[in-house]
Amino acid sequence: MTNVKTTERVQTIEYAIRDVVIPARQIAKTGKKIYYLNIGDPNAFDFDTPQHIKQALVKAVEGGSNGYSPSEGLPELREAISSKEKRVNGVDVSAEDVIVTSGISEGIQMTMAALIDPGDEILLPGPTYPPYISYTKFFNGKPVTYKTVEENGWQPDIDDLRSKISDKTRGIVIINPNNPCGALYEEKVIKQILDMAAEYDVPVLSDEIYDQLVFNKRSVSTAHIANDVPIIGLNGFSKAYLMTGWRLGYMYFCCQKGQLQEFKQCIEKEARIRLCANTPVQKAGVAALNGPQDHIKVTVEKLRQRSEYAWKRLNEIHGMSCARPEAAFYVFPKIDAVGSKWKTDFEFVLDLLKETGVLFVHGSGFDPEYGSGHVRGVILPPLETLEEALDKVEAFMKVKGHD
Repeated sequence: MTNVKTTERVQTIEYAIRDVVIPARQIAKTGKKIYYLNIGDPNAFDFDTPQHIKQALVKAVEGGSNGYSPSEGLPELREAISSKEKRVNGVDVSAEDVIVTSGISEGIQMTMAALIDPGDEILLPGPTYPPYISYTKFFNGKPVTYKTVEENGWQPDIDDLRSKISDKTRGIVIINPNNPCGALYEEKVIKQILDMAAEYDVPVLSDEIYDQLVFNKRSVSTAHIANDVPIIGLNGFSKAYLMTGWRLGYMYFCCQKGQLQEFKQCIEKEARIRLCANTPVQKAGVAALNGPQDHIKVTVEKLRQRSEYAWKRLNEIHGMSCARPEAAFYVFPKIDAVGSKWKTDFEFVLDLLKETGVLFVHGSGFDPEYGSGHVRGVILPPLETLEEALDKVEAFMKVKGHD
């Protein structure tokens, strides 16, 4: 029997953050300790889902909330999301303009499916969260990355963004606070992007899943300052509410002139063909948003301390440099000897993994152009674990990190 034919669209799928786990598993089999600094999962370390959220899930299951729910999401959860966006981000969005998804990733998939025909382009910050690239390609579109400036805290380069807009552009993506860089975009920069979107009559996709995990400044929601530019908001429960494995996210549609009406209807169609998001988890999502929020402050303080430590340590290591993260839980250091000592950043990641057990993600996996020569690491482990891992990185760089 001949092999079953597979499509080109699935053959080319990549997801660097999890792809690097495959060689790590092989090395772990030899007994070597692996420091998993690749996946942004706080629950893999010393963070845990708040008790009242867990109890709400148990109560939902035991109380019989185990059937299908409306495809758009439970009405009480959509109301809670509407209230949260007003309270946290100053965004006026009605419950009717919220769609509940199975994690933010499903929201990205649905959005790209509704926006992109073959040959269409989406503008993404470079470097970017990889599913934006993968799903754009999946629907036969072209991901186009605009430059963000490392020396300026990874702020978007507005002139470069303008130069990338074409008659094929179907949307501009903002990821703020940012993954993979930990950047926090300035309000004036967001306004400039919004002005450009208005000028060229394209929507803005605003990914704000780290909106509450900000260290010393204030995160400004795109929709809060958007005026008449249509905003497709993407957010979820994984990060601030420590619900990564629960897979609960949401989208919202914010526009004053009804430009997103047809788009919203198409997303609702997509929601219907996948039936619904997990019903008991949605019940727990209501408790997450309407219940105590004390854990967020504790989480942010732990992350701030670890981020500060990792940033200082990385900049003390010869051959590495790192812009200061302002939010989320990532560092995105530059490796000076990529291109000489190591041909690629992926080669560096594998060499470091084999020698030390420390697992980073190659920066080119977040964008071959603007991510190249870097690695992304998480700052989620306790300080003593971070210290152990970075001691190993420092020793490795002393031996190998020069031309």
